[in-house]
Amino acid sequence: MVTEQSSVKASSTRSLISVIGASSVGTLIEWYDFYIFGSLAVVLATKFFPEGNPTAAFLSTLATFAAGFVVRPFGALFFGRLGDLIGRKYTFMVTLMLMGGATFLIGLIPAYETIGFWAPLLVLILRLLQGLALGGEYGGAATYVAEHSPSDKRGFWTSWIQTTATVGLFVSLLVILITRKSLSKEAFDDWGWRVPFLVSIVMVFISYIIRKNMHESPLFAKVKAEGKGSTNPLKESFGNKYNFKFVLLALFGATMGQGVVWYTGQFYAMNFIKTVCNVDALQSDELMAIALLMGTPFFVLFGWLSDRIGRKGIMMVGMLVAILSYRTIYEKMYQTTNLKTKQEVAGSMTSDEKTVPDPKVEGGQIKTVTVKKEYTDGTKLAEVTKTKITADPAAEPAKPEVKKTVTVNDTDRWSLIWLVFIQVIFVTMVYGPIAAFLVEMFPTKIRYTSMSLPYHIGNGVFGGLLPAVATYLATGAKEANVAAEKAGSVLPYSAPYLEGLWYPIIITAVSLAIGLVYISSSRRVVD
Repeated sequence: MVTEQSSVKASSTRSLISVIGASSVGTLIEWYDFYIFGSLAVVLATKFFPEGNPTAAFLSTLATFAAGFVVRPFGALFFGRLGDLIGRKYTFMVTLMLMGGATFLIGLIPAYETIGFWAPLLVLILRLLQGLALGGEYGGAATYVAEHSPSDKRGFWTSWIQTTATVGLFVSLLVILITRKSLSKEAFDDWGWRVPFLVSIVMVFISYIIRKNMHESPLFAKVKAEGKGSTNPLKESFGNKYNFKFVLLALFGATMGQGVVWYTGQFYAMNFIKTVCNVDALQSDELMAIALLMGTPFFVLFGWLSDRIGRKGIMMVGMLVAILSYRTIYEKMYQTTNLKTKQEVAGSMTSDEKTVPDPKVEGGQIKTVTVKKEYTDGTKLAEVTKTKITADPAAEPAKPEVKKTVTVNDTDRWSLIWLVFIQVIFVTMVYGPIAAFLVEMFPTKIRYTSMSLPYHIGNGVFGGLLPAVATYLATGAKEANVAAEKAGSVLPYSAPYLEGLWYPIIITAVSLAIGLVYISSSRRVVD
């Protein structure tokens, strides 16, 4: 165990609240900026990618979303090095401005139909800049708060930083909800989706004003004043075999599993409800926001508890219960909205057909058939089928685009809220103590660099790829069933919508095994 004896006194409670407030506001805004893209993935798929294949467009959007996560480790290396060389405060001031600028510009990019290939390319570039910024933000904020906190309350105080990721997602959903409710559906789909991106610049400005008055962390200031700072944080973090061993343990034994649990319980749950269960987007955002709001206080609870019984045990239990519960939870979510199990109200079906000229094809038309149904439990279905008709009678008929929108009854809505809430509890167990856990693995002079890389590989690569990989697996299973049904053979998957869960289950199981065997329950570094 490495011991850092420090004459720096822990900050007062009032000072700590100020430090956490300043750090959290900026971090929350950065998570908000990062997550509005994922929250609007279904809409953005129709704006920045070519029409004709909604599934491919949605997967492309998720891949672009994931690209922002993949580059986070590079941001961790670059900004982590700066943070250990020049200080925590100035480094995450830069990341805040970079993130805010990139988010604002996404809201200004013209649609695919206006600038073609440039639209997805520009979005990808800005997502990469967002990822780089976030790679430097979290490590700085967590380290900054931890180095102001007394060691026996570090889990409690740093857990407030942990809430910012979920609160950022909550705020993104809230802003989207307000925007949706303030505009007609047509206006939101046309230009209203840009509003959440554009208003972020105001929040970033406020956060900048708050952060510029912050002081450097006392532990880092003392190390610098004594001439004990690192001259080469990258080499000391990853070139030193002893320290690098702990970097690998932090990654594969903790943050890898934590990352996929986080994104399964929040982002994959949201995409599953919208795209698999076909629940109305407004209703989906509402129930997700309620579940997140209910679950957020548990970050602080488990952070506080980790100061008393240890970090490792809480995180490992969170991973274990997630592994054992995911398939049951998602099966229940699917069946809650499964219209095949519901009874249709006799005579409730209505049908409306409209045919309008296709603005993109000369002589072409678009036929839209809207079918609405009601069910005895209060559930409602609106099924819209769009078919493009060409003027050429010899042309091959276009494949109809079918979009189902299910509006669930109040009982089913609360069932979905509780099922998401349970997943958020798993998230709080693995994520609440993780900042204190990582801080205590590495010495002050290389802490920013050493903790940022495993955190952002675990969350950025393993976690960030989850929506795209899981959706790809589930889509592949569904297509395999369709092909088997056409061929008259046995269906290979009994529940194709659950196949995407194998990714988080396997990754979390590997992380759990490594964490249980190789990670010690005691702290490596004591300030």
